[in-house]
Amino acid sequence: MQLAQAAAVVLGHDRNTNGSRPRAVVARDPRASGEFIAAAVEAGLSSSGIDVYDAGVLPTPAAAYLVADLDADFGVMISASHNPAPDNGIKFFARGGQKLPDDVEDAIEAQMTNEPVRPVGVDVGRIQRFSDAEDRYIVHLLRTLPHRLEGIKVVLDCAHGAASGCSPQVFKDAGADVVVIGADPDGHNINDGVGSTHLGPLKEAVVKHGAHLGIAHDGDADRCLAVDHEGNEVDGDQIMAILAVALKASGKLKDDVLVATVMSNLGLKIALREAGISIRETAVGDRYVLESMREGGYNLGGEQSGHVIFADYATTGDGVLTGLQLAAQIALTGRPLKQLATVMTKLPQVLINVRGVDRTRVHSSEALAASVAVAEAELGDTGRVLLRPSGTEPVVRVMVEAGDELTAQDIAERLAQVVRTELALELVTD
Repeated sequence: MQLAQAAAVVLGHDRNTNGSRPRAVVARDPRASGEFIAAAVEAGLSSSGIDVYDAGVLPTPAAAYLVADLDADFGVMISASHNPAPDNGIKFFARGGQKLPDDVEDAIEAQMTNEPVRPVGVDVGRIQRFSDAEDRYIVHLLRTLPHRLEGIKVVLDCAHGAASGCSPQVFKDAGADVVVIGADPDGHNINDGVGSTHLGPLKEAVVKHGAHLGIAHDGDADRCLAVDHEGNEVDGDQIMAILAVALKASGKLKDDVLVATVMSNLGLKIALREAGISIRETAVGDRYVLESMREGGYNLGGEQSGHVIFADYATTGDGVLTGLQLAAQIALTGRPLKQLATVMTKLPQVLINVRGVDRTRVHSSEALAASVAVAEAELGDTGRVLLRPSGTEPVVRVMVEAGDELTAQDIAERLAQVVRTELALELVTD
C-alpha cells in the first residue's frame, strides 16, 4: 500500500496536468497472493486520490495496452511472470503503457519515505471494475492479424496463468481449431509443470492431437515459445527469424533491422544477414531491447526466451500477439512451422550457470580474460563465447556456441572451471 501511495504521487499527481482525478489500470495474474496485493495496491491508490480501473486477471501486455487505450495516467501489473506461485511482484507502466525509466523508479522509491497525500471527500479516488478490459484486448489482437487462422489447429498451453481466458478466446475468434492445456488456474498451480518453462506436456499434446503447432505462454503471458507438428521446440530466436523475414518481404520491417540481445544464437545473425536484415544487439533484458527499439524507431525485437516485441502493436513483449502472428504465417504461406523454422540453423549452444563465485570480478579478472581469448581463438568464426553475471540470480553464466555440440560442451566446461577457480569467494573468519 505504501508503494502504491508513492506511485500515486510520482505517476499520478506529479504528471497529471488536466486537473481531473488521475486514473490507473490495475491487473494481476491468478496467484493467490495477487488477490490481497491487488487489494492493498488499490487501497493505496484510491486513498491517494487515484481513480482505479480494476481489470482483474489479465496478461501483462494486456495491462500495458489498456493503459494506452484508456489514456490512463499509469498502470500496475501484479505478477511474478514465469516464477513459481509463492513469488509475486509489482510492475508499473507509465502513460501510454511504457515501462518506467530508472529515474522514475528511483523517484517512487524516494517518495516512499515521504508522507502520502491524504485527500478527503470528493477528492478521494474510486475503484471500479474494468468490465470490458479483456474484450478490448482481444479486439485489439484480432486487428493485428495479417491472415485469419481457419484450417489451423493449435494447442495452447496457458501455464495456468493470466492468459487462460483470453488466449483460447482470441485464437477461436481468429478461426483456429483450438485445444487448450494448462488453463485451470487455482491460485497455486501457475507455471507448475506447464507453460513456456516446461514444454513437455505441450509437445505431447501437439503430437497427440495432430495439431499444426503448439504455443506456450508463461504465467503473465509476455512470452511465447512454440512447438512444431512433430513436437520440436521453436524458440524465440527462430520465431523472430520467421517473423523478421516475413515482415521484410511485406515491406513492413523498419529499416530491415531486428533488435535482439547478446544471448541470441549466432545462427540468427547469420540467417538474417543472408536475408538482408541487420541485427542490433543489446544487453540481456527486454527493457534494453525496448530502449534500442525506441531509440532507432525499429518495430521488431526480442529475446531467445520468447519475449517478442511488435512495436507497431504493443509496448512490451506479448506472448498471445506473438503466437497469433506465428500461426498467421503458417496460414498465409501454407508451410508447416518446421519448414518455416529452417530459415535459420541454430548453432549448438551450451549454457553453464556457475554458482558460489564473485560475480563482480567477471570483467576484471585477467586470468579469466586470457582463458576466454584462448577459447575464442579456438572457435574462430565458427562460434563465440559470452560470460556475464546474471542480473536476476547469484550466478555467472558461461555460454559457448560452436559448430558442434561436443566442442561447445568442452569449451564451456573448461571456462566454467576457470570461473570457479579465479572468482572463488574468499572465506572470512573471525
